[in-house]
Amino acid sequence: MNEMRKPTGAKPTTDPSRTGARAGASAGRQPGGARRTSPVPFRTRLFAMLLLFAVIPTVTVTLVWTGAMSRTLSRMSARSAWERIAVSGEQALRAVDRTTLDPEQRAAFDRHEVELRESAQLARRFDFVAGRSMRLVLVGAGVVVVLVAVGASRVAGHLSRQLSRPLDELVGWTGLIRAGRSLPAQTVRRGAPEFEVLRSGMRTMAHELETGRRRALEAERAEAFRESARRFAHELKNPLTPIRFAVDRLRRSAPDDLQETVAVLAEEAARLETMARSFAQFGRLPDGPAADIDVAELVSRVARATVPDRLILTLSCEAGLPLVPGYHEPLVRAVSNVLLNAVDATPAGGMIAIAVARDTDNADRVAIRVQDTGIGIAPDALTRIFDPYVTTKPGGTGLGLAIAMQTVQAHRGSMDAQSTPGQGTTMTIRLPLTAA
Repeated sequence: MNEMRKPTGAKPTTDPSRTGARAGASAGRQPGGARRTSPVPFRTRLFAMLLLFAVIPTVTVTLVWTGAMSRTLSRMSARSAWERIAVSGEQALRAVDRTTLDPEQRAAFDRHEVELRESAQLARRFDFVAGRSMRLVLVGAGVVVVLVAVGASRVAGHLSRQLSRPLDELVGWTGLIRAGRSLPAQTVRRGAPEFEVLRSGMRTMAHELETGRRRALEAERAEAFRESARRFAHELKNPLTPIRFAVDRLRRSAPDDLQETVAVLAEEAARLETMARSFAQFGRLPDGPAADIDVAELVSRVARATVPDRLILTLSCEAGLPLVPGYHEPLVRAVSNVLLNAVDATPAGGMIAIAVARDTDNADRVAIRVQDTGIGIAPDALTRIFDPYVTTKPGGTGLGLAIAMQTVQAHRGSMDAQSTPGQGTTMTIRLPLTAA
């Protein structure tokens, strides 16, 4: 009986305090196993890169502009040329001054002398101003570089914060997703809308991964249950045949005082055979080609054969329902198991209402809804009613609803239950209209 042991499906425990450390360590690992460490935080590196991108071009342009201005001013300065002109002009003037000139020539000579002296003086003044202007240009260039550096540092700091914080957050989320932990609650955050798109995408991815993990675990558990059920049914069927033959012989030859004992043996053998059949059904998935099934006709026939006269049966089937592709006998067993549970839970005089119609949430599905007025199911047991070997009925195998769920899932459908203790339970089977 070791095959009947229920797998726990427990996940490895995770220390929440070490999740962030593992996430950071994993982010720094290379595929070859070498650990890549960066002593400088990402925000600092990003700040330095943004600052250098702004300061280096500014310094380069300033130096080029300063050098061009210095060369231009030096070329525009004519002090040495004017000094040579002044020297040669004074020599010419002294030579001419010793000659005899008429009044008109003397007047022209005096005007030329005045112009020459004024031009030489202006050249000296321009040279004086140009020399000090170059200092002002250098000081102005330094001020511009400082202002650009300060402004660039402010902008780089803002951008590094805006970029590094969301990235650090997303990196931390990868560690949570890897550990199978839930992501933080969604809140309104400032920043670029693209990061919010990334957050939404990671939340969707985390949800899908968790759903995939859960489905994989459920599939593994279901396969383990089916394998256990197949082995148990096989081991149980082997002695049942000789036991049944032996009981038949005893029934024919046993004295009257032993007939009651033989009847008990026959009843228990029949119960074991029913149990073996249930385990065999649970251990076998529907196979073979699917066929188009009239769900309304199937449910009506099963309901009239299953619900006894002591209960009130109401049956409502929507007209014009399309055929559902699936496996007829497994669906008959699934609906029968659901109805049998409803019958067992409903006292005499109670009511079972069955409705077959298109699903209100999805028109591409057919919904079979079975509602009873029975004792209901406790909330803590409601979450486990579809698990194998879980039952509240004396002598039950706990496989009825498990077989029904297995069959519905094999048809790519779904099954859920709602119950209020003391008022009744509603079971809903949803089957898609597409091929199973």
